[in-house]
Amino acid sequence: MRGLNKVLLIGNLGKDPDVQVFESGTKKAAFSLATTERYRDRNGVDQSVTEWHNIVVWGPQADVVEKYLKKGAPIYLEGKIRTREYEASDGQKRRITEVIANNFLMLGGRPDGEFTQSPAADINAASNENVPNIDSPLDDPKDDLPF
Repeated sequence: MRGLNKVLLIGNLGKDPDVQVFESGTKKAAFSLATTERYRDRNGVDQSVTEWHNIVVWGPQADVVEKYLKKGAPIYLEGKIRTREYEASDGQKRRITEVIANNFLMLGGRPDGEFTQSPAADINAASNENVPNIDSPLDDPKDDLPF
């Protein structure tokens, strides 16, 4: 039986992305993402639970992250979970679980509060995946389809 490792998250960046460029020229952007679940408990009191996720974006998409995303920015992302081990500066082995993002969409407006179109074209150009242009109209009057 095949497995499925897919993560879908909507949240806000917890910090500005940390961008690294390796000798090969490959770029990596890493940031934390907060997702908050809100609910009302049995006593009618509003509650919220926030989960923090370590996000990693590689390659050309890291350029988009570096250029457009800042602390507090709302995003939708898709990816997969990876757990890796590393040796800390104190010599102890540590494990970290990360979400390796392979697709994301910036939500909301610009940080100054002014609405702007999503740079979906930049994301699409930076990715090999087919990201639909969300700013294009769905109903094209030149479309001959009857539905």
